Amino acid sequence: MIHFVLLISRQGKVRLTKWYSPYSQKERSKVIRELSGMILNRAPKLCNFVEWRGLKAVYKRYASLYFCLCIDQEDNELEILEIIHHYVEILDRYFGSVCELDLIFNFHKAYYILDELLIAGELQESSKKTVARLIAAQDSLVETAKEQASSISNIIAQATK
Repeated sequence: MIHFVLLISRQGKVRLTKWYSPYSQKERSKVIRELSGMILNRAPKLCNFVEWRGLKAVYKRYASLYFCLCIDQEDNELEILEIIHHYVEILDRYFGSVCELDLIFNFHKAYYILDELLIAGELQESSKKTVARLIAAQDSLVETAKEQASSISNIIAQATK
C-alpha cells in the first residue's frame, strides 16, 4: 500500500502531497522535513529506495522534481517506480512536457490526475488513454460550467440595469 505521495523540488519546496494513511499535521510536517532532507542529500548514483521508519520511500527525479512514494516494506519497489513513471507520462501528455511551473499553477489538475491513478493508496487505473479520456471529460464539464456561469452573470447584469 502507498502511504503517501510527495513531490519535492530540488530546493526542498513541497509541490504536491497526498496522504493515504492518517498523519496529524505535525507528523506530516516532520515526515516531509525528514524525507526531503534524506532524499535531497543522496548522491544521484545511489539507488532510488530508502528504508525509513519501518517503511520504504521510493523516489525518482524528473527534471527539477523528486516524485516520492512511501510504501510498506514488503511492497515491490519496481512496481512503484513504474507508477511514478506512469504518473509523469500522463502529466507530460496532459501539459505537453510538464515542468514544475505547470504543477504550481495547475495543482488542481495534478491532484485530479493523481486521484484518477490512485485510490486509497492502490493503483486504480493503468491505462493512459482512459485517464486522458477522463481528464478531457472533466475539462469539458468545467468549460460548460464556466459558460453557464458567464451567461447567468450576463443575464443578472442586464436585469439590474
